[in-house]
Amino acid sequence: MAEKKYSKKHEWVELDGDTATIGITKHATEQLGDIVFTEVPDKGKTFEAGGEAAVVESVKAASDVYSPIAGEVTESNEAIVSDPSLVNQDPEGNGWFFKVKVTNPEQINELMSKDDYDKFVTENA
Repeated sequence: MAEKKYSKKHEWVELDGDTATIGITKHATEQLGDIVFTEVPDKGKTFEAGGEAAVVESVKAASDVYSPIAGEVTESNEAIVSDPSLVNQDPEGNGWFFKVKVTNPEQINELMSKDDYDKFVTENA
């Protein structure tokens, strides 16, 4: 299984070959509370690293989801559109947002490991 990497904007990326699966972290869902709406990008849409890619809304706030890595969307998770609570239930598993065909795999090295991310969250709490 591929190692997950994390962004300072609370997204995770799991790279498998040239495909990256992207979602929001458990910490992000805890900050947002109960998620009531999600919007995922259309297949074929392209993003630069850091580009706005999706939307998540909770009872507390609305937030953009950014693509931590550049690429073209190959698949969006329609299950979280019909049942946004899946993001709360399994944010770093079945609650993923979209997959991209990566255009610059080296960008993964600019993201944090799980330990570094946990330290980042603690220091910025």
